[in-house]
Amino acid sequence: MLMSEILKLAMDSFKASKTRFMLTALGMVIGTASVILVVTIGMTGKQYVLDLIQKIGTNSVELEYAGGGTTPAERVRYNDYLTRDDEKAVDQQLPAVMYSSPVLAMHDSISFGGGVVKDTLVLGVDPDYQKIRNLIVTVGRFFDQTDDSAHLHCAVVTQPFARERYGSDDEAVGQTFEIQGIPFTIIGVFKEAVSDFGQSEIEDETILVPFSVARYFTGTERVNQIYFSMRNMAEVPDAAKEVVRIVKSRHRPTSVYKAQTLGDLLKTAAEIADALTVVLVLVACVTLAVGGVGIMNIMLANVRARIREIGIRKALGATYREIKLQFLTEAIIISLSGGVVGTLLGLMLPLSIRFFTDYALPFSWLSVLIALAAATLVGVIFGTVPATRAAQMDPVEALKYE
Repeated sequence: MLMSEILKLAMDSFKASKTRFMLTALGMVIGTASVILVVTIGMTGKQYVLDLIQKIGTNSVELEYAGGGTTPAERVRYNDYLTRDDEKAVDQQLPAVMYSSPVLAMHDSISFGGGVVKDTLVLGVDPDYQKIRNLIVTVGRFFDQTDDSAHLHCAVVTQPFARERYGSDDEAVGQTFEIQGIPFTIIGVFKEAVSDFGQSEIEDETILVPFSVARYFTGTERVNQIYFSMRNMAEVPDAAKEVVRIVKSRHRPTSVYKAQTLGDLLKTAAEIADALTVVLVLVACVTLAVGGVGIMNIMLANVRARIREIGIRKALGATYREIKLQFLTEAIIISLSGGVVGTLLGLMLPLSIRFFTDYALPFSWLSVLIALAAATLVGVIFGTVPATRAAQMDPVEALKYE
């Protein structure tokens, strides 16, 4: 039997019971649309998380001292902290470094007018710290190299600090406070570009002052951390290893220094997002399986309703293969037609958002191919049993069926 004839018979069968076949295909419409939408949602979530991490600064390397000595007692006794000279050595020996800044942390009692005292985190940093950490100045300005070289007593504060103490960002600029009796003037208010998943040394209420000023409060050359920003993300893994090597060469052999980057966090986030997308796609495929069961049920009912037709065709010379192919083709057409409609519906969301807004919602053409292939496979799997049952009928018994 020619395929064109098989398709004609299938279409005649669909026309005879349109509503039944449309409702059967509806399960496949929902299933394939779910696959497309789940992949789109997964890709959107992945892109959102990666964008957040990249805004923190994927080009940066954070160096910190992790202890000295091989035993707990030695780690306490042989402190070998980072210094400003370590930063300068890395800057000189590593061409990939574009910006760098030490971080000197102090928890001090801040005195305001009227005798109010508040315990606040104060960080001594370089002007380049703003670029490395992607800090956004909302009001005023960040201190620059001139301020740092002149040892000016200026400061920038976080938004929560400004709003709790002075009511607004604008009101905070120009106000003064004292650290250990030394007056400082607020020249700007800042915020982090994005939440950094608890990896930040900046607390809600934090004051940043020039490092050249902050170091006089501690009376030591020690710094808590050193940030380095590389020219591009590709240089970060090798640069992190080189930073540790350069610093270790300047200290005791037993001292331990850790260089942390956001590259690992970026990779982990991408892997988690991909895994969640796969899980959601598998859940969506359950809908396809349910649709396949519906196809099998309707095709079994269709075979039962057409027993006499099958007997006549067999009596006229239709082979086992031709009968089976006819009913299998009908099942695949139902499944695939539902898959095509569902795919179009699934693509409407991302394409509509792209068309009507400036946001380019990501979608995958691979998910379209997977959805259509899955729909076809479901038709084959769940259409095989009814098609086989129809092909195995005895023509004599079929012709006697009323």
